[in-house]
Amino acid sequence: MALDLTTGEAAYAAERKDLYAMGEMPPLGHLPAQMHAWVLRRERHGEPETALQLEVVDCPKPDSNEVIILVMAAGVNYNGVWGCLGQPVSTFDVHKAPYAILGSDAAGIVWAVGDKVKRWKVGDEVVVHCNQDDGDDEDCNGGDPMYSPSQRIWGYETADGSFAQFTRVQSQQLMARPQHLTWEESACYTLTLATAYRMLFGHEPHDLKPGQNVLVWGASGGLGSYAIQLINTAGANAIGVISDESKRDFVMSLGAKGVINRNDFSCWGQLPTVNTAAYDIWLKEARRFGKAIWDITGKGKNVDMVFEHPGEATFPVSSLVCKKGGMVVICAGTTGFNCTFDVRYMWMHQKRLQGSHFAHLKQASAANNLMVERRLDPCMSECFAWSEIPLAHTKMRRNEHKPGNMAVLVQAPVMGLRTFADTIEASREGR
Repeated sequence: MALDLTTGEAAYAAERKDLYAMGEMPPLGHLPAQMHAWVLRRERHGEPETALQLEVVDCPKPDSNEVIILVMAAGVNYNGVWGCLGQPVSTFDVHKAPYAILGSDAAGIVWAVGDKVKRWKVGDEVVVHCNQDDGDDEDCNGGDPMYSPSQRIWGYETADGSFAQFTRVQSQQLMARPQHLTWEESACYTLTLATAYRMLFGHEPHDLKPGQNVLVWGASGGLGSYAIQLINTAGANAIGVISDESKRDFVMSLGAKGVINRNDFSCWGQLPTVNTAAYDIWLKEARRFGKAIWDITGKGKNVDMVFEHPGEATFPVSSLVCKKGGMVVICAGTTGFNCTFDVRYMWMHQKRLQGSHFAHLKQASAANNLMVERRLDPCMSECFAWSEIPLAHTKMRRNEHKPGNMAVLVQAPVMGLRTFADTIEASREGR
């Protein structure tokens, strides 16, 4: 995968400049003084199409254990929406920087390395996972780095992200790029795939096992599409939940055992006060939803695990339909953060409520290997131009995006490019 520097430098002529146009290739390894980026500033918190503005900013330089990536393409994730809105908190309160570049997924080329970086060199083609930590505490050395007090999400809780020509990452964030995928396909999957992998396999003894049943909310989205595939790959059964009947065939094509349309039920939102008439109505409807699950799993067979991320709208039902001794694992709250549930069903049935947050390198790498080995499909549904990055986030916020994962082009001038050589040729032709 490493690009021969002599061959690479001879393959194209490029002038050393302080700033390059989008899609224009600098000499391999040359870091310009400045770069183009979509920039967020605290005073612009709000809707993505006003919060994000094009600016020219200083190009990052690597510290000893850091790497600079020439970003070919990036992924679109809901944390970009949260970053724009300043919810659930403003990330400027975390990184303290005067401006931020969002974007937590990237595929690109190693362009510069710090003096202590050993595993990667200029010219390597990589994908980037979004977990960062300082690496010098007990959790990072023998524990779980996701529990480290220094743990943070790159492109959300840091000021460096992928919506720029160059980005700065820790060397441990890099993984080999699947060579059979295009730049945009490579850029769209890492955050959602690794998050889904940890949710399903990272919380022993409730790690997914063959034959188990898993309820997957948002089954046609980025997280859900990988959950379905991972569950199927593990020999377990996925029951996908959708909100649009047009997405049923897509979810079934991923390997789901069955699909339920939540619009056929009316038990969503915060839990009514227990032992009221409203609660009785809710419980009857929630049990009707549970029966729809039984129609797929078999009568009386509740799910072993619930794959949760909508949060407020679905959590009361999730905690009810999970089987005795099962687990509800949650990684987000895209419909709201005020989750409610009838705790009697939690404690008396000894169910586990587990929070889950992205993944550490070993988990992300295991998930990435499945993609490298072509066991998974990246499920890229849409790819946007560089100029459309705010629009892509607006579509995600309004749930108007197509099933699967979204990508955006950054330095790659057109879609469909699979190698650095292809990219140089396309850039030279002005495509």
